[in-house]
Amino acid sequence: MFARKPNGANPLRRSIGESVAARLEANPAVTSAGVPNVQAYYQLDFIDPATCARLIGIIDAGRRPSTLLSDRAGSDFRTSESCDMDRFSPDIRPIDEAIAALLGIDPRHGETMQGQRYAPGQQFKAHHDYFHEGESYWGAMKASGGQRTWTAMIYLNDVEEGGATWFPQAGFQVPPRAGMLLAWNNMNPDGSPNLLTLHEGTAVVRGTKYVVTKWFREKPWMK
Repeated sequence: MFARKPNGANPLRRSIGESVAARLEANPAVTSAGVPNVQAYYQLDFIDPATCARLIGIIDAGRRPSTLLSDRAGSDFRTSESCDMDRFSPDIRPIDEAIAALLGIDPRHGETMQGQRYAPGQQFKAHHDYFHEGESYWGAMKASGGQRTWTAMIYLNDVEEGGATWFPQAGFQVPPRAGMLLAWNNMNPDGSPNLLTLHEGTAVVRGTKYVVTKWFREKPWMK
């Protein structure tokens, strides 16, 4: 899944990366993660505890086994549960649009926000969020907005033990912290896929982890 050789430079993806990074760098509430060769940023308390609790309730009510876009991964690769969130509902729309506004990306480029629940032992093994253009799903993804550029993730609760987001090749990990948003560019500065964004939702040891994730495409995902 992550052994494919990325394609080369891309002017559109480069431009998106530059624009979003400049916007985040100029925002005093946002902090650079300081990771060499990966554009990664975080904002503490992006959403408040009441909103976190409301989103956790929505995830619990709508969760299903998580799915995976891959030609090769096994059934144990992603063992969490997921919930596709109605972007137009009054509980979701303000958060959905706030993420897009933070990054300065047209909301039409954003996929449906997804909630995820990790019980003890559940994980999402190391993977890239960008699409591997040599795999069978790429044709459908290209027709529905193209390549993923930025990822934004909000942690909804603290976890007793485990559950960190780990970037093994970039050499950093982020423990869950309620209300914190983490965002990163899946592309290199030249617009090519960044291998160093390989990341893993490590197994929860004690407690239950809840997050919401929003992926953005290079072109409009919503028609």
